[in-house]
Amino acid sequence: FSLAVEARDGGGLVAHCKVDVEVLDVNDNAPEVVLTSVSSPVTEDAPVGTFIALVTAADSGENGDVRCELSGEAPLSLVASSGGSYKVLTASALDREQASEHRVRVVARDRGSPSLWSSAELVLEVS
Repeated sequence: FSLAVEARDGGGLVAHCKVDVEVLDVNDNAPEVVLTSVSSPVTEDAPVGTFIALVTAADSGENGDVRCELSGEAPLSLVASSGGSYKVLTASALDREQASEHRVRVVARDRGSPSLWSSAELVLEVS
């Protein structure tokens, strides 16, 4: 930002100066994780690679480079897609008798300093 400043005294003297203010990006916002197109329940005979959900993780500025990962035990994988989004897919066969439900957290971390993160829970029901 550039500001023009004028100062006047009581005797009629005037001075002018220009003030430049540079605003630096600070990593003060955690990335936002959004789960969309969640396909649940999924049949236990669904093939490996079945689409489960679309994940988008957004942040802003220079600190906006975001990486996602799955946290928790589940037969799921996270695959990078276009435009900073990710697809959650089945990574192995599902067996309803072993587990009728899988819960994982999708964790998004930015590359700022310090690194900030946020997460969203994904619940997959097996039918």
